[in-house]
Amino acid sequence: MMKQVQSLLNITLGAFLIALNIHFFLSPNKVGTGGTSGAGIVLSQFLELPVGVIMFGLDMILFILGLLLIGPGFGLKSVFASLSLSGMVWALEVFHPLHNPISHDVLIQIVIGSLIGAIGVALIFNQEASAGGTGVLAKIIHKFTGLELGRAVLASDILIVISSAWFFGLQIGLYAFFGLLLKGMMIDRTLQFFNENKEVVIISEHSDEIKQFIVGDLEKGATLHSAKGAFSEDQSSRRG
Repeated sequence: MMKQVQSLLNITLGAFLIALNIHFFLSPNKVGTGGTSGAGIVLSQFLELPVGVIMFGLDMILFILGLLLIGPGFGLKSVFASLSLSGMVWALEVFHPLHNPISHDVLIQIVIGSLIGAIGVALIFNQEASAGGTGVLAKIIHKFTGLELGRAVLASDILIVISSAWFFGLQIGLYAFFGLLLKGMMIDRTLQFFNENKEVVIISEHSDEIKQFIVGDLEKGATLHSAKGAFSEDQSSRRG
């Protein structure tokens, strides 16, 4: 039960970080760095609908594909992440509307926003879910090709970047492409950080007591190795 609650909290935090990136950095500058958020930023200029509403509609279509190709376990968590993200973006648009960018320096906004958003995406991916959009396509690509998730996101977001350049100009398109590259690299680096494993080696004559403490009290895995000293010829046990 606690693991499920922790998972939902991580997904909520991830969605919040992505929403911050969309609302404060991407949308005011009309920079669509991929995903349904990028599509929403582009389409909102023509449909006159909030970005969050457009994201929600596109996500529901893509989640049908996710449920069919990946399974219900992925779908349930991802639906929660998608609804959280769309709702947070919509709430920020309603309660804290931005009519102009927060700074004249678009590049630094893209860098900071992409870093924040990439951490959010990685938090959600680490819970075997997706915040929707092309993240669903990325998970599908990853499942069937083994391509790293960050690169899969990059591959599935190229069309959104091209659309951003087409409608808002080459300079905005270049910013979007840079943000997309940065996001993809940061997702992979953050996932590697989350999934790092550490090994502790203990050499002792009291291997049974140590094993009991590691397995019973700490509830961690352990491997027992037998070794013999080259000089003393003494037998010893090593716990990893």
